[in-house]
Amino acid sequence: MGKNGKIRVGIVGVGNCASALVQAISYYTKNPEAPGLIHRRIKGWEVKDIEIVCAFDIDKRKVGNPLKEAIFAKPNCTIVFEPNILNGDVEVMMGPILDGIAPHMRDYPEDKTFIPADKKPVDVAKVLKETGTEVLVNFLPVGSEQAAGFYASAALEAGCAFINCMPVFIVSDEEWGKKFKERGLPAIGDDIKSQLGATILHRAIANLFSIRGIMPEQSYQLNFGGNTDFLNMLDRSRLRTKKISKTSAVTSALNNEIPSDKIHIGPSDYVEFLNDTKICYIRMEGRGLGGAKIEIDVKLKVEDSPNSAGVVIDAIRFAKVAMEEKIAGPVYIVSAFTMKHPPVQLPDEEAYQHIQRYLNGDGKLW
Repeated sequence: MGKNGKIRVGIVGVGNCASALVQAISYYTKNPEAPGLIHRRIKGWEVKDIEIVCAFDIDKRKVGNPLKEAIFAKPNCTIVFEPNILNGDVEVMMGPILDGIAPHMRDYPEDKTFIPADKKPVDVAKVLKETGTEVLVNFLPVGSEQAAGFYASAALEAGCAFINCMPVFIVSDEEWGKKFKERGLPAIGDDIKSQLGATILHRAIANLFSIRGIMPEQSYQLNFGGNTDFLNMLDRSRLRTKKISKTSAVTSALNNEIPSDKIHIGPSDYVEFLNDTKICYIRMEGRGLGGAKIEIDVKLKVEDSPNSAGVVIDAIRFAKVAMEEKIAGPVYIVSAFTMKHPPVQLPDEEAYQHIQRYLNGDGKLW
């Protein structure tokens, strides 16, 4: 049984990830025993207890429209697995653009890129307060450093927990972490892991090398996709923190460090017709007993946005629990479990075990 009441959530960026999240809330409200979740219940909280109470975007096809329509508007291209959205009448509001749109995005067809609305941004902190938002989820595009800082500050001002799903270092930054701690608010971040995506699969292979005594020599991870995330990342200047996040997530699983010129992890190209499908190629090379060569090549194909939304669903409920338990600042265990660049890296199995012990009444989230 879920608890009385709701987890009141705000969304920054009504793109493919938000679409998958909103669809999932309705889908699992109607089908609570359907497969696909990591945890059905987190300290009594179920997916049906999540309620989106506000949303912010900058695109004219979304701003001013109800969320249940905006999540299916272009340039969104993720799969539609739940077309009938429950409680989706909240209006998408105009947020500040800041550095949220890379200049090269203007060179692409309208149904593939962002079209800024000609509207004045709302007072975000005021909206968060008026709507009683408890948890603010950041889905901004990669490279939006100013915009991410703006929304983190708005969460602090409004008294919201903050979940940073993109690779700008907020929760893993000491100064930002201190701000949330001083304000008495939990923060989970940075850069969401997929449920079973490129990073967690690459980490699993790296961990296998480590525990089986294989000396890693070189590795790459190449990713292709056709959504606005991949189009946005064609501007390589926006990828500094993304590459750091993905690379550190993998190398932290190795006992022996690979030289920086022998490892390449990061987005590779935009392939328009793939839409929200992501294709990843992973290669790990190393040497075993007596220097014998070992090589692994893996191809992973996933629907990108539902893959990440499955983890956000857990992060939202853990953020609510952290608020109930008066946890302030970075929520270390949850961040290690859900994010690529948490304040403290842990092996995935160890983070999962900590989570399970906590859910069974033995352990802490920090």
